[in-house]
Amino acid sequence: MNKLYEKSKIGFAVMWIIVYCVLMSAADALSARIGLEKAVTLPVSLLLSAALLVFLWRNGLLTAYGLCRARASARSMLYYLPVLLLLTANLWYGAALNCGAAETVLYILSMLCVGFLEEMIFRGLLFHAIRQDSPRAAVAVSSITFGIGHIINLVNGSGAELLPNLLQIIYATAAGFMFVMIYCKTKSLIGCIAVHGIFNALSVFANEAAATPGMRILSCILLTVITGTYAAYLARTMRGKAAFPTAQ
Repeated sequence: MNKLYEKSKIGFAVMWIIVYCVLMSAADALSARIGLEKAVTLPVSLLLSAALLVFLWRNGLLTAYGLCRARASARSMLYYLPVLLLLTANLWYGAALNCGAAETVLYILSMLCVGFLEEMIFRGLLFHAIRQDSPRAAVAVSSITFGIGHIINLVNGSGAELLPNLLQIIYATAAGFMFVMIYCKTKSLIGCIAVHGIFNALSVFANEAAATPGMRILSCILLTVITGTYAAYLARTMRGKAAFPTAQ
């Protein structure tokens, strides 16, 4: 991995995106085949998380890629209230026990790993690789690729329906913008990783059966407005400052 990273940081980031998408999709398919959701996904996500974490640690890149304390006050971040509101989104239709105890635990742990991996890949590796040439392009590419990447749920056998998936792409893009601006403001990915992981984990309790198409569209609009507005606010507070973290 070191040789590819030194040769091309963009190539390194793209490699991780491909490996992540392929292995996680295959793991989900195998989990479904054996009849225990996330049974294969969890160990695969743990291995990927460990491999990326070890790489960053051995190369002294933990702080450079945001695995450190936030460098902005809670007050300057509006006490993260929009983020806390985001965390409730999966329960807007009500709560339900969708899986047995074992599957619920596997799902939650897998989603916490997904939060770590996706933040480190999209807000860490990809953002930094592009930031060196164009900070604004880095923000845009990190956000858009993160959102569009969710289209894989339509083709990986997960059973995702068209409308919910398309709406997910829209609000995930806005959420990606929010996460990258949080990172730029705080110079830390810890909060983004935690929020992303918890948000995904809570989806195991979402009462999707109660959601009508109209409710889904309204939820998408609210999520997009909340995350997009918060991201725009953070961007405005950083005008004229050295807002973009750097990595060597």
